[in-house]
Amino acid sequence: MRTLRRLIYVEAIKSIAFVTLGFLSLFFFFDFVDELSSVGQGTVAPYGLPQALLYVTLLVPSHLYELLPIAVLIGTIFVMANLARSSEYTILRTSGLGPWRALRMLLTLGLGFVLLTFAVGDYVAPLSDRAAQLLKSRYQGYLATAGLTGGWLKERRGDDSFAVNVVSIDRDGTLKLPRIFEFDNRGFLRSLTTANTARIVDGGWVLQDAQRQEFQTGPNNAAPKVVNVHQPLMAWQTGLTTDMVAVALLKPERMRTMDLFEYTRHLDANGQATQRYKIEFWRKVFYPLSCLVMVVLALPFAYLHFRQSGIAGYVFAGVMIGISFFLLNNVFGYIGNLRDWWPWATAAAPGLLYSLMSLGAFGWLVLRR
Repeated sequence: MRTLRRLIYVEAIKSIAFVTLGFLSLFFFFDFVDELSSVGQGTVAPYGLPQALLYVTLLVPSHLYELLPIAVLIGTIFVMANLARSSEYTILRTSGLGPWRALRMLLTLGLGFVLLTFAVGDYVAPLSDRAAQLLKSRYQGYLATAGLTGGWLKERRGDDSFAVNVVSIDRDGTLKLPRIFEFDNRGFLRSLTTANTARIVDGGWVLQDAQRQEFQTGPNNAAPKVVNVHQPLMAWQTGLTTDMVAVALLKPERMRTMDLFEYTRHLDANGQATQRYKIEFWRKVFYPLSCLVMVVLALPFAYLHFRQSGIAGYVFAGVMIGISFFLLNNVFGYIGNLRDWWPWATAAAPGLLYSLMSLGAFGWLVLRR
């Protein structure tokens, strides 16, 4: 049985590696063509072709994380269908490779890719994506948000609350044009603090060239007044960290699982909407497990007959199944965010649907036939 396991594992890993390399090359080409529009620009230094190639290379781990389950499905389907076409799988069956033993064998293979997907998505991809953003900011001079108004954060401290707006993050971690709105327990604006830049230190921010406007209401219905205070350096105590600001400016899909969990707790504590980030958190939890679903989907292809049809059609079907899983995963995320579905159910629904489909195909093709 060790020989059978080695045969299937080696062929599957080679096939999955080949499919992954093909997909990554395609995405690398598309990213590079899209990045050519930025070549020759840059406010700090010229952004040339070597920098563009390095930037696109640093995006590869993010694409690898997204493509691994699809590559596992296509590669495993190709191996199982090829074994069936050459009648090798029939020989393996007569050698004692029953359906349940084959299923356990493929699940063990899928578990290895689950761990690989989790490691890439939780450790390699966030680091490489941050390095790519820092590389680009070295030439553009800042790390900008995809939106037009910057990133918004909220913090509650007792009965008071703060709304914070940051336009961008410099390459050395400096916050550009921060604005801090302070509200009292009635929701009235108490003060507005603006600054040119800010640095995040332990336990707070240090605002440089800060301008503070305090809106004061006098006793006995006296006329309100505005007090302007200018400070070259101003310390503001807050629990907002660099990672939290980065999440507000960038996409949460590139965060580590624990960072998403901590940021969601921060949003809950400050009364902010957490649906989107909870869905992303549970997607990070369930997405690596989809590799197990993919190998179960591939097993029934070993029990098909290829005398009248070629293997290309079945591989194409595997490609369509993988693409449909990727699309369904995104669609459920958007719908769950709009309809306020349970985050864990929204993230787990595509995997559960394809699990039922794979088990149904396994039961009909493998056990009944």
